[in-house]
Amino acid sequence: MEIYQTADSGLVVDGGQSASIATYPLYLESGPRRRKTMVHVLSLLGCVVRGPTTEEAVAATPEGIAAYLRFLHLHGEPVDPDASFTVSIAEHITSGFWLGEGDPTPGFAPDHQPLSTVDLEMYRRRFDWLGDDLLTLLNSHGPELLDEKPASDGRPLRTVYQHAAICQANYLRASLGRLPDLAEALAIVRNEPSRLAVGLGEVWRVSMSRLTGLTEEQRGIPVQHGQMSWSARRALRRMLEHAWEHYQEIVTRLS
Repeated sequence: MEIYQTADSGLVVDGGQSASIATYPLYLESGPRRRKTMVHVLSLLGCVVRGPTTEEAVAATPEGIAAYLRFLHLHGEPVDPDASFTVSIAEHITSGFWLGEGDPTPGFAPDHQPLSTVDLEMYRRRFDWLGDDLLTLLNSHGPELLDEKPASDGRPLRTVYQHAAICQANYLRASLGRLPDLAEALAIVRNEPSRLAVGLGEVWRVSMSRLTGLTEEQRGIPVQHGQMSWSARRALRRMLEHAWEHYQEIVTRLS
């Protein structure tokens, strides 16, 4: 994979197997000093890349896009993981709270667009794939590994799985409000160590059911939480991005 700079400061990734070149606009969040940065590829909803600086995060984004395309291709989405593509910065938020963590206060411009039924179905499939893959990983190793503290700084894998499940529920609640059936699933995740896989699977099952039942109004009208405006599209973005980040974290740890 060859990466080179264009005259307009975009990056081109040349896979060498495509005549037409797609362009992926990048949506960035960092502090004003451009240190810890998160890059969101909203036209590949779910694809996200972190870096200790804006420059490093943008430089790592082409490989992040390629990895996400390989994931989508593996699950049957009609994408070419070897195709050439370009990237360019569309928006960079540098003011607000929790910058670099995925939830800049104003959100990004596309976050506020209504969610079409076609988009919802595509994003639901991606969310379902990530849930299945996380469960496959969880069931592939024993409880000893789950609670083993990593040699370097980090948290046990059990904590990563619990965090992934809890945050998925929180993002869904941000858009839809209180969901009692999710509370029951989270109680299993938090309090029943031997049934972690059951709880994680139930969080995903309830989430998928709720996403399937979104009304036109819920897909289009944002909900205000303090200074933050949450739409179905924004909630789905974070659900996908967060699951993808921790899926990659777990795969890296297990390898």
